[in-house]
Amino acid sequence: MSARLLAWEQAQADELLADVFGYHAVQLGWLELQALRNNRMPHRWQARAEFEWQDDPGQGGKSPLVACAESAPDVWLDSRAWPWQADSLDLVVLPHTLERSADPHACLREVERVLIPEGQVLITGLNPLSWWGLQQARAQDAPGQGQTLIAYRRLRDWLRLLGFEVQVSRFGGWTPAWRQERWMQRMDWMETAGARWWSIFGGVYLLMATKRVPGGRLLEARQWRTVRSPTAATAPVARSDSSTGRRAVAKDIFDAR
Repeated sequence: MSARLLAWEQAQADELLADVFGYHAVQLGWLELQALRNNRMPHRWQARAEFEWQDDPGQGGKSPLVACAESAPDVWLDSRAWPWQADSLDLVVLPHTLERSADPHACLREVERVLIPEGQVLITGLNPLSWWGLQQARAQDAPGQGQTLIAYRRLRDWLRLLGFEVQVSRFGGWTPAWRQERWMQRMDWMETAGARWWSIFGGVYLLMATKRVPGGRLLEARQWRTVRSPTAATAPVARSDSSTGRRAVAKDIFDAR
């Protein structure tokens, strides 16, 4: 299952992240997935989280989501407290990181904090409503398992509350998670049928979202009624009528004669 999971997610990351531009990108977790290999940003870091220190006895040693020793990380960090300052990263990739973090809410809040406005995040996770999710749920009883699957719709709600807008959502992996590869190959017809008829029941989902920040907008002023200023009003001025005065003078002269 891990080989099919890796192949599907690698193909999706190569397609979606090739044309994402910026300066700084970070992938946290599962370094076997080279999500940033086709991206052209000048500064790209691969980081491991605190949960990758632990072995997974249920998988016969290391968990299939833990990178091999040859993939040396650039930095180790706590998924709940990132070392980058606010508004400093252009792209963040979380391959099965939230479902393994001790506090996925805090991890998402940190992603929202460090991303610049219009920055993007790519998240992958196992779908609990699938054959792969059922197998993972049965493995929860094994000691050392700290993985909690997050439903697709719940994750979309979390992103919406943090101000993200989901741009891409995809599913993959409808074949039951058999232990032997030859049995999975016999069920390959389920991939085509699942993509067409029951896409939301794929074994793994992918979400790509953009951080939206509300901007200011200049509002037009209200059109008020024009009122004349009192200082501009014409003041009455006392004046004498010159014609009336001349008639009065002429009358006095006539009476004197």
